[in-house]
Amino acid sequence: MFDFFRKLFGGNDNKRAETATTAPLSDQQIQSIVHNQNMQFEIQQLVAATGQSVGKQRDHNEDSLVAITSTMAGKANNVPFGLYIVADGMGGHQYGEVASNAAIRVVAGYIMRKFHSYLFTIPTQQPEESLQEIMESSIKEAHRVVQKDAPGSGTTVTAALVVGEQVTIGHVGDSRAYAIYPAGRVEQITRDHSLVKRLEELGHLNKEEAASFPHRNVLIRALGQGDVLDVDVFTIPFPANGTLMLCSDGLWGVVAEQDILHSLTEAPNLQRACQNMVTAANMAGGPDNISVILVQMVG
Repeated sequence: MFDFFRKLFGGNDNKRAETATTAPLSDQQIQSIVHNQNMQFEIQQLVAATGQSVGKQRDHNEDSLVAITSTMAGKANNVPFGLYIVADGMGGHQYGEVASNAAIRVVAGYIMRKFHSYLFTIPTQQPEESLQEIMESSIKEAHRVVQKDAPGSGTTVTAALVVGEQVTIGHVGDSRAYAIYPAGRVEQITRDHSLVKRLEELGHLNKEEAASFPHRNVLIRALGQGDVLDVDVFTIPFPANGTLMLCSDGLWGVVAEQDILHSLTEAPNLQRACQNMVTAANMAGGPDNISVILVQMVG
């Protein structure tokens, strides 16, 4: 054991090992660390936070979310890995929450099983299927489970699988994924599978009319609905120096993009930013359940 400490504290300097002590940080040093938003990270890693609320006008929560962030650093190169999912259930008190919870668990379980050997064995081995194939298969499996376990219900699902600096998105419904950039640009990167969006695409509604359309919550595509499910799947670079956001319509439907941006940029950390967004949605009336996930790449 002595040899271990001698090596740890350097060479044959026994006195150094015997007299090494810890010293408490001053209040000023602690505050500097807490409030420093420009900290440098020696390894590339994902940082994520979540927020959720039942809202002000619902008596139960039909939203579900999952956030899995992994960092393994050492001799081998570090490859950030993360899986983030938001699902918004439909079908009333009996089945909406069942559908959304089944969706996130099936999608997350399917993907994590595919990546188990990649993450937790040596040597690492990537799955044989492409990331897009894995994502699509996981959502279609969730579709079958929802039909079996919550018949007559449905759910949206928006999932983001981050491997290295690439993000593979799987999407059905009107929960959304956004890329938020430091310069203030907020970009929606998923397409809503809703009646109002389809009417807008066909030219029957302009943006102003779409914003006040009385049936904005009617979906034309959802897990658990129909025999064949068409899933939007695509891969994009992780937003450069930016933030990836997944959220349900309980957030984006009532909080303007500039207020979402303000909630992010004015917060000292991602967890506070999530809470700011949830609070903003509730202050706007909280007509629906609210879910949000924020993810950044640092290092």
